[in-house]
Order: sequence, then C-alpha cells, then structure tokens
Amino acid sequence: QVQLVESGGGLVQAGGSLRLSCADSRRTFISYAMGWFRQAPGKEREFVAATSRSGASTDYAVAVKGRFTISRNNAEGTVYLQMNSLKPEDTAVYYCAAASRLRIGFSNRLNDYDYWGQGTQVTVSS
Repeated sequence: QVQLVESGGGLVQAGGSLRLSCADSRRTFISYAMGWFRQAPGKEREFVAATSRSGASTDYAVAVKGRFTISRNNAEGTVYLQMNSLKPEDTAVYYCAAASRLRIGFSNRLNDYDYWGQGTQVTVSS
C-alpha cells in the first residue's frame, strides 16, 4: 500500500519560492504516475501538475505553467514540486497523489488518483 507524506509548505511572500516534497517510505509509487493537486478554502480540489512513471513526461495546469516544475526521484521514492514566482492566488493546501491504475502517461483528472497524502499548507502573502 502506498503511504504518501507531503512536506515543504509554509508562508512565503509573493514572488518567492517553495519546494514541496512527497515521500513514500515504501517506495511503492515508483510504479505509478504521480500528481499534485491543490484546494483553496471554499473551492474544489484542482489539478496542478503530473508526471509519468519515469518522469520523462509532465503536464501542468495553465495557471502554474512556466512557474512550477514537477520532478521525481524514484530511487529515493520522492516527488517534488518546485514553485517559483508565487502569487497570493497560489495559496491552498497542496496534495500529492498516486495513480496506480494508469499504465502509461499521466492524468490531470482527480478521479484517476487513488492514493493521497494528507496535504501541506502553502500561504502566499501579498
């Protein structure tokens, strides 16, 4: 069973950077496509970024493209989300997720992901 734990969230000023990490102590997710989602207060959870099992293919939401970078280190069992040029509208709880049923590629659909971390808060002040 996959057990995902996010870290790296915090409070940052607009224009700053944060790097989120998502670790699976059992390194089970190396076989799975991975994604990052976020949920702001009063809003639905939304797609942020995704990567294929190898990390060779990635996808981003329009709102973060060019500012965020998803990467993974399968040897370490960790997925990262580098967030640059942060904006107040990036404030949300960020979740990493694993899609165990996807055999190829990646997905931006929430329902394709069946394992979720507990989330980490990111707050961007103006």
